[in-house]
Amino acid sequence: MNPDRCFGGSLLVLIGMFTNVLGAFIGINIGTDVSSMPSASEVVSIIKTRRITHVRLYDADSHMLKALADSGIEVTVGVTNEEVLGIGESASAAAAWVSKNVASYVPSTNITAIAVGSEVLTSIPHAAPILVTAMNNLHKALVASNLNFQVKVSSPQSLDIIPEPFPPSTAAFNSSPNSTVYQLLQFLNNTNSYFMLNAYPYYGYTNGNGIFPIDYALFKPLPSVKQIVDPNTLFHYNSMFDAMIDATYYSMDALNFSGIPIVVTETGWPWQGGPNEPDATVENAGTFINYLILRVSNDSGPPSRPNVPINTYIYELFNEDKRPGPVSEKNWGVLYTNGTAVFPLSLSGSSQIIGNAMTVFCVAKDGASEDKLQDGLNWACGQGKANCSVIQSGQPCYLPNNIKNHASYAYNDYYQRMHTVGATCDFDGTAAITTNDPSYRSCIFTGSSSNSSAREGLLPPGAFGPVSPLGESMKLLVSKVRYVISAACLLIILL
Repeated sequence: MNPDRCFGGSLLVLIGMFTNVLGAFIGINIGTDVSSMPSASEVVSIIKTRRITHVRLYDADSHMLKALADSGIEVTVGVTNEEVLGIGESASAAAAWVSKNVASYVPSTNITAIAVGSEVLTSIPHAAPILVTAMNNLHKALVASNLNFQVKVSSPQSLDIIPEPFPPSTAAFNSSPNSTVYQLLQFLNNTNSYFMLNAYPYYGYTNGNGIFPIDYALFKPLPSVKQIVDPNTLFHYNSMFDAMIDATYYSMDALNFSGIPIVVTETGWPWQGGPNEPDATVENAGTFINYLILRVSNDSGPPSRPNVPINTYIYELFNEDKRPGPVSEKNWGVLYTNGTAVFPLSLSGSSQIIGNAMTVFCVAKDGASEDKLQDGLNWACGQGKANCSVIQSGQPCYLPNNIKNHASYAYNDYYQRMHTVGATCDFDGTAAITTNDPSYRSCIFTGSSSNSSAREGLLPPGAFGPVSPLGESMKLLVSKVRYVISAACLLIILL
């Protein structure tokens, strides 16, 4: 599938969440290994237009830091892996780095954190012994500049430093960097900082050899017989994301550090992959990001820390197509460089995907089993409480009188009313999202735009999009309504 053709006109509805005393935020990573990278001012314009409130830079690019001035956006700047050794070996080098890359920009640019290296303990282990020294040198430089209360210092680490993350309750850091990890945690504890974690359910799933179902990695609700339970604590894990975070908390507990919060500095899902990467798809990426935003907006933590929100940065703003590696490595961006979105999402109170006058619809898939379609139709018109009166004999959507047509109308009616509280479009694999208006003649599908050109035809082929299983319980939907409402003052749809 060519995602450009399939979703070229669609616009992502992305949520920027403000931080309050108790609330969590969604931020975004901005990499620069991008062909035709927009200018810094253009990037910031895109970010501001979409109301993104937190960004992480992998370095301390002067153009970006200047462009972010007076925006109010909270910025995490990065010490590159190449810089770690020099800063660790020289306090004066650390002071010069802080002076050049932090002190010279604040307060106009709202720098609030320094991320020291990227997965140093696993990517450049020879630098591990000096990592905490580098962090200490930077912190001392911040103290000297009277910036230590505004700017925290931490270091993003991969989940790979926990060799056996499941079950979470028995997780422990890899023994080889244990002394360095202990020093790192001691530093974070002493400076009231937080643990930066790069948590990727995509890799947890694809490297798991089928141990866990993909729905678990994508945040999609699991039937009771497939729920993931820690046998020691009996905690139920609704997502691999939560289990990864709890594995890290339990690993810190094992070293007697229990008060350090976790911030997820990277997570996401690639939307395109090579022939041997079948799970890197637009629909999976859309599903993951959609549910991730819902999950974070819940303002709750994982089972072991239910009252500690999970601040999270999505990986990433644009595709870094110049990065080496497999196809999937180059396709994590949620936006194209022109500012339009790779895939549509909607968590608003509207039935529409706002942007470029586009709307999405939930329709029956071509080739779907008629038996499954009938089951889906029965559920939508029954438990799903879809308005199925218009597909009855003599009504506007009765003809053509076939199961696919009737199921499409019922699916869409259910989806348009319930997607704002977490329901999406799957119906046991028989439904999919399309941006083509399936309305025809006097049969108008909910969400239809008034100037649709699809009125003269019948149902178009379905496109792919975010999905969730058939029969998501009303209890789950009600719980999602509750926390979406509680977080409503934090949510802003990015137009």
